[in-house]
Amino acid sequence: MPADIDERALSDWCLEHMGSPVAEPTFSTGNLSAVHGLRLADGREVVVKVRDGDARLEPCTWVHGRMWEAGFPCPQPLAGPSPLGGKVASAETCVPGDEPPAPADAPKLFAHLLSDFVTRAEGFDPQPLLRPAPAWVHWYHEENGVWPVPDDRDVDLNAERCSVTAWVDELGAAVRRRLEEVRDAACVIGHGDWDGRNVKFRDGRPLAVHDWDSVVYEPEVVIIGQAAAMFHGGPTGAGASVEQTQAFLEEYQIARGRTLSDNELQLCWAAGLWVRAFNAKKFHLDNFDALERDEAETRMAYAGI
Repeated sequence: MPADIDERALSDWCLEHMGSPVAEPTFSTGNLSAVHGLRLADGREVVVKVRDGDARLEPCTWVHGRMWEAGFPCPQPLAGPSPLGGKVASAETCVPGDEPPAPADAPKLFAHLLSDFVTRAEGFDPQPLLRPAPAWVHWYHEENGVWPVPDDRDVDLNAERCSVTAWVDELGAAVRRRLEEVRDAACVIGHGDWDGRNVKFRDGRPLAVHDWDSVVYEPEVVIIGQAAAMFHGGPTGAGASVEQTQAFLEEYQIARGRTLSDNELQLCWAAGLWVRAFNAKKFHLDNFDALERDEAETRMAYAGI
């Protein structure tokens, strides 16, 4: 639990916003946010997410609520975002249990669920306050250099120059030039962090989509591309293989009932490559190689770069 938020403060927040104090904690985890599983005194199992304030949180929560009302598989939002100890907290129902899909089934399952997300959200009001997107999708940033401010560390990636990652800097610049075509394109609502940490299945069926702070309002090719590159990802940032990405793109088109043009497919590959390049640059600081040059060159060819 963050040092400035004690158990009493968290329990008081639950009492104020959900009508019941905390009986006992059940788990604690998180990356950009502190995520607390709690059993309330009235018996409910809930999850409270505590993080820094952000103008994106209100529209993210609005989309989350609308998607739950529409029957999309996700936890029910219960409270927030509301202040808690200098940060902002939200609560939702706890949806326990999941199992990773079989590798052969994963592209279809992840792609069809994302298509369902985008399709359901088409009837929602536009959400321009969701822009700019989180850093790993924010290729159109205005920083003085290739890279935006990273989401999870206090470092200037543009100041981190070395011969080992010079090719990654060149790659990031090339991808940004390719994506300029969609800078002013029409946007749709989707999810910007579509991987197995956030998208859960049980018995081959969607169980719950988590991390609603990662809702985005971006061109559809960007939403498709980042998901296709990262749906088989995780904390290492390595993402899906080229073959898995190809399978995801094929399944997404089937689910949406329309064929993407060759140029749209190239832009999907470019959007995915932006995430992979950003991760490669960032995780080099941890001495982890998140993208091999051979794979990068293959993805560049598919992206028309």
